[in-house]
Order: sequence, then C-alpha cells, then structure tokens
Amino acid sequence: MTSTSTLKLQAIPIDKEIENIIRSSKDIAVGVGANDKIQFGPDPEGLKILPESSKKRLLDAGVDISEGYPWRPNKSDVPVFVDEAAAIRDDDYEYIERAKNADPEKKALLGAAKEVIHLTKHIGTELVGLQLSDLSDKQKDELALLVAERVVVFFRDQKLSPVKQLELGGYWGRVEQHPQTTQVNGLPGVTVIWQDYRQRNLSVGMTFKNHNLGNWDAVKNVSRGNQVWHTDLVHEKRPAGLTHLHLDAIPESGGDTLWSSGYAAYDKLSEEFKRFLDGKQAVFISANGYLDRKNPFGGPRKIERIHPLVRTHPATGWKSLFVNRTMTTRILGLSSVESDLILNYLFDVYEKNADIQVRFKWTPSQPGLGTSAIWDNRISQHRSTWDHEGKDARHGTRVTSLAELPEFDPNSKSQREALGLSLDEKDFF
Repeated sequence: MTSTSTLKLQAIPIDKEIENIIRSSKDIAVGVGANDKIQFGPDPEGLKILPESSKKRLLDAGVDISEGYPWRPNKSDVPVFVDEAAAIRDDDYEYIERAKNADPEKKALLGAAKEVIHLTKHIGTELVGLQLSDLSDKQKDELALLVAERVVVFFRDQKLSPVKQLELGGYWGRVEQHPQTTQVNGLPGVTVIWQDYRQRNLSVGMTFKNHNLGNWDAVKNVSRGNQVWHTDLVHEKRPAGLTHLHLDAIPESGGDTLWSSGYAAYDKLSEEFKRFLDGKQAVFISANGYLDRKNPFGGPRKIERIHPLVRTHPATGWKSLFVNRTMTTRILGLSSVESDLILNYLFDVYEKNADIQVRFKWTPSQPGLGTSAIWDNRISQHRSTWDHEGKDARHGTRVTSLAELPEFDPNSKSQREALGLSLDEKDFF
C-alpha cells in the first residue's frame, strides 16, 4: 500500500468505513436476525409459496410480482447506525385527529351497517354489510371514533386492494414506512404479515414449544413472531395510532388474534396506584437494533423514546395504560428493581385479565373475500396465535397511521369514571 493510499484510508472516519463495509458486503447486514438470509428487493422464493387468494388480490390491484414477492427495502435504504434510524420521521408535522370531527352518535356509519355486533362488554365490535373501500370521509371519521371507543373494529367479507388500504391509512394519519420490514411491491407503507414466509425464507426458527416464550420474559426469550403481547411502533416520536390489518389468506381454524384494552387495564388498578402512575414517564425501545456510532463494536443498540406511562386519548379524553412487555424497559425516576417490579405487574394486568380482552376468528363468510381489523395502538396491546403451525396459509397486509405526540392530561378521566361505571374497591386490603 502506498503512502498516498494510507493517507486516504486514514481520512475516512471509522463509522463511515464500517458503513461502507456493511453496505458493500453480501453477507453482512444490520437490523436483521442472525439466521436471516439477508434478501433485499423482490424475492422469487416468496412467490413460490404465495397463497392463490393473496396472489389474485395483488394481481387484481395491479401489483407487479413478476420478479418475486414480497419486496424488502434496498440495503442502501436500511439504517446502519441508531442515530440515523431514530431520525426517520423525527420531524414536526401536523396531525389531525379525525375522530374529533365525528358525529358522536355515528349515524352515517352505524346507520349504513346491516348489523352492529359488540363482541365483548369492554372491547371489540364487528360491523356487518359495509365495504371499507366505499366509506365516505364522514364515515371514516365516525369509524375512527368507534375504534377510539371500542379499541378494535372488525369487517368481514371485504374486497379491498392494498392500494385502497394505503389510501385509507393516509386519511387517518402519516403512514409508517418501515426501513426493514417486507412490503408489498411498489407500495411502501403496506407491510406484509406472513409468518410462513418469515419461517421458511428468513429462518425465524419458530416451533410449537418456543413461539410463546417471550410472554414470560421478553428479554431472555427471543420474540420470533407476533405471538408476544405488544403495541406497534412505540419507538416512534409519534407512535402508532390506527393500524389496519387485512387478511386475504386465512386458516380454516386457528391463527386468531387477541387484543386487550388499555382503558380497562388502567381501570383495573387501585385508585391510589393510579395516582402514583399518573404523570410518570417510561422508556420505550425499537424492535430492531442498530450500531452505536460512538461504539460500533459494542453490539446492537435500540432506538429509545420517552413517553407517558399513562396517556390520554385525544378523542375520548379517557386515560389508558401505555406499556407493553417487549418494548417498555423502565420507568423514569425509579430504581431498576422498583421499575421492573411495577412494569411486570402492569404487563400482567394487560395480559391476564380475560374480561378486558377479545379474541377474533378471522374467517370470512364468503369465499374469496378478506377480513379486516382496525385498532388503536394508543389504547391497546395485541398478539396473534400460531396454533395452525403453518399448515394452513395465513397472509395479510398491514397499514399503520402514526398519531400525535403522546400526552397525559391530569384533568382527564378513566373510561369507567367517564361512563359512570362502578369503581368499587371493597375487596381491596
């Protein structure tokens, strides 16, 4: 090596040199699993196992899958360092809470439905006889309010293209475009939810015995899919608001999804404990890890954000417990021991109270049509079940609309307090 070459090499900052090595290597990538085959762009292997119902939906929508499916963001677009990952969507922009514009009685939406089915007392409503692709803006506003009140709303027998799904998400907020997750070809923001693909092509290594272990300890046990209770995208500066998952390939049995209400989880707590938690803040982390620019050999580091532990929903004005086992790491102002004890209890409140949860079976009543669930991440956790173990196809697309900067209003009320429901504590010691 000449002295000139040496000078040029020394002139390159170490972080830039590391980034160049990662981006130019076929075998190295950041933010992926250890067994990931590190495929970027359209995947021909995925196309081989794509369910026929999913393929038809994509082709009918004009999605080009001729070179493969799904599509993974180009390696040059994937962040290497945690600071550049955190900078994505870190800007200020105007968020419009559509539910605030809605008729409180939701006459345009509910009046057009053939049937309104409340699946449980606290959470979950199914609307029958509506097509999401045909909703007016007034109905979309009312749907946002219904979701804010009922946490999750379901629609069976939907003929819905991923293009229309993306348009609907854009109406409710800024659509999240993930820098790493598999997406529908040509439609950034439409994430592919397809465990069969992850299992076969991304070497997830999920089995009957290990896929639920994260629900005991999300730190020690790898989360191999969506089977661990979680809330989407809490590492964002403005975390997820409404998320819309549409399944176009559904097992005959199994593959259900569960949601738990943050409103009701908060109201499960004693009034004294509520007062202690109100106003507290917690640290939330990303699912993916990146390199630390100042310590690139120190192992992966997650994005960290600070949000309220209890947040107030801007449309309902109700308080909700805002935590989840996989991505809430500590409560500010407490010792690590105190924080861990309290957080683990709060996780259990969400996860172990069946009366504040709903479990949904996706199967549509008409062949060839899909089923949609729209939920509010600000006031919920969710998880899926993998009891079908990949023997039946399950494929869908998800669009997430980001919401406001999380806030806690000390003058806001809990759901039960606002609705005049009992807060009796006679059995408390």
